[in-house]
Amino acid sequence: MALTLSIIIMLLVGVFAGVLGALLGLGGGMIVTPILVIGFNIPIHYAIGASIVAVIATSSGASIAYLKDDMLNLRVAMLLEIFTTIGALIGAICAGFFAPIWLNFLFGVLLVYQSYRMWRKLHTHNQAELVAHNDPLANKLQLNATYYDKALNQNIDYRVENIPGGAVVMLWAGLASGLLGIGSGMFKVFAMDGVMKMPLKPASATSNLMMGVTAAASALVYFFNGTIRADIAVPIALGIVLGATIGARIMPHVPAKRLRQLFIPVVGIAGLQLLLKAFNITLY
Repeated sequence: MALTLSIIIMLLVGVFAGVLGALLGLGGGMIVTPILVIGFNIPIHYAIGASIVAVIATSSGASIAYLKDDMLNLRVAMLLEIFTTIGALIGAICAGFFAPIWLNFLFGVLLVYQSYRMWRKLHTHNQAELVAHNDPLANKLQLNATYYDKALNQNIDYRVENIPGGAVVMLWAGLASGLLGIGSGMFKVFAMDGVMKMPLKPASATSNLMMGVTAAASALVYFFNGTIRADIAVPIALGIVLGATIGARIMPHVPAKRLRQLFIPVVGIAGLQLLLKAFNITLY
């Protein structure tokens, strides 16, 4: 009976993480890992292994729905994934040469800054600041696109800018994954929404797709290390696929302002968690 209840709870945790992950372009690991460690007393390395599977499940469940809704920007995803992969490789190679304290501090500050930037966007009255300028490089690479916003019942044409700046943030996102073993969905959204001025909805959708590509490679390492336990990962993954599908169906109907209001505390809390780790203060 206890085992059945545990599986049901894990399924529900997966559904919740999948919905939130699909809405915000996150992997769900920042939800899954603390719950498994605190609520189920599962060793952290097994929780991280399950969170890697959670990222793949979120990406799979959400990306299919976003692809049908034409919300994904595949050209942006494929371009930026190159830099994320390079950063992840560099991070994996250099993991033993950098003090985690400084890395946690730097990445934590970056996330807190992203949360502040999003808060400013909510309160700015100058809409021109939110729209990307005409960028010759983006035009040449055909990165500008259109998506249908179901909340507004209209097609939204958008441009992207500052491709080099977005590429640099993607390198950092890869470094964060390789050096710290954390999901980099928030950094991906930061690169597209904060730096390249891509609207939040297609940025979140595109982030979901990119995370699955990155996590699939990492999952092989965790699998061969024996840190992916089927009794933990399977129920969570099943719940996440369902939750991500639901979240991807909900997201096009949610106003961009409400989505940003939900994103701000999530990013801010994640940044504060990294800062606490930098000062050797752990919450779980």
